[in-house]
Amino acid sequence: MSSPVEPTLTPPTAAAPPGPVLTRTEVVWRGERLFDAGPVGRTHRIDASAKEAPGPVETLLNAVATCSGVDVIDIIAKRKTPVERMVINVVAERREEFPRRVQRMEIEFRIDGAGIEREHAERAIQLSYERYCSVATSLAPDIVTETKLTLNGESFPAVRQKVWTPST
Repeated sequence: MSSPVEPTLTPPTAAAPPGPVLTRTEVVWRGERLFDAGPVGRTHRIDASAKEAPGPVETLLNAVATCSGVDVIDIIAKRKTPVERMVINVVAERREEFPRRVQRMEIEFRIDGAGIEREHAERAIQLSYERYCSVATSLAPDIVTETKLTLNGESFPAVRQKVWTPST
């Protein structure tokens, strides 16, 4: 009669500390002031003259809007009240002299969806800027960011967002 085989127990090992998340892109000059940017096979045009395609600063604003927009969609969806339509409008104020960096952003979230409550939409926007949107939190901390919610056609006052910054 054979004896039952005992399962071999492997002692738990400490998980390796997480390393940095790496993101790569490539930018190819296409002549004049035109560039194709993005990972190979997933590029988009950037026009430094902002004539044929978004310019670099518009691309930055688009990145902030899409980053926070997907956060808001995901957070609201967890409440079982999915977003049916969203449009995000961004207006940036820049310095007059070089470098003409962004100093202030006004971001309007126009959200439509049955059952979405104002408090939940505002909280989703707040969480995006305080915790989740890696694009917004990568910007200089002195950039003033105000958001405005228009929910199902009803507009609410602008709110100054506290954007996450690393603790020192």
